[in-house]
Amino acid sequence: MQQKKKRFGISLRVELIEKYNEKRDTISQEWTIFLQNLAITPILIPNTLDDVKSYISDVGIDGIILSGGDNVGQFPERDKTEKQILDYAIDKRFPVLGVCRGMQIINEYFGGNVIANDNDNHVGKPHEIHIMDQRFSKLLGHDKIKVNSFHNNIITKNDIGNKLQIFALALHDNTVEGYYHQDLPIIGVMWHPERDPNHNNKIILSKIFHEKDFWN
Repeated sequence: MQQKKKRFGISLRVELIEKYNEKRDTISQEWTIFLQNLAITPILIPNTLDDVKSYISDVGIDGIILSGGDNVGQFPERDKTEKQILDYAIDKRFPVLGVCRGMQIINEYFGGNVIANDNDNHVGKPHEIHIMDQRFSKLLGHDKIKVNSFHNNIITKNDIGNKLQIFALALHDNTVEGYYHQDLPIIGVMWHPERDPNHNNKIILSKIFHEKDFWN
C-alpha cells in the first residue's frame, strides 16, 4: 500500500504590488517543487485569516514550514499569523522548520534577538558552515557543508532564544546558521534549502518531516 503523503502548512511572504495598490501573499515556485519531490503536499497559509488555528485544524496538516522573505516587523499581518502558527504547532507538537526569516521569527518567539548585519557578507554569497552538533554531523556525514546565503539579518550566539540549541555556525563570522529546540520538534536554518535542493538539504528535510525517531 502506498504511504499517505504528508501535508505541510507553509507561511507566505507579503508582496506589495504598487501598480495595483494591493498586497499579495506569495511563495516561490521552488518551494512547491522541492516539497513535492520529498513526498510532501504543501498547504498554503494566508496572512489575513480570521482564525489561523481553526484553518490549520480544518485543512489537516502534519507540520509547518515558516518560509523566508520580508523582515520581521515589516508586515504586521504576517508576524501575527506566524506567531499564531507557532502557538498551534507547539500545542500540537508538530515539527516546524524555520527558513531564514522563519528562523528569525522563531528566535524572537523564544526571547532571542535578531540584528542587522553591518556588511553584505551574507547577501548572495555561499559559504561554509561548521556543524557543531554530533547528531547533525552524523546525519549529514560531514562536520562542514556549504550553504547558500540571502540574508542581511543575523543571529549571534549571545542573541539565541531560550532553549534553542545551536547546531551550525558560519565559519567566516561565527554567526548562527542553524539551531533546534531542546524540547520541541523545531529547527531553524538561515539558508534556503528550496533554492538548492542538494543531498544535504533533502536529508535534513526528510528527517525532520518523516522520521519521528529523529526527535527522540
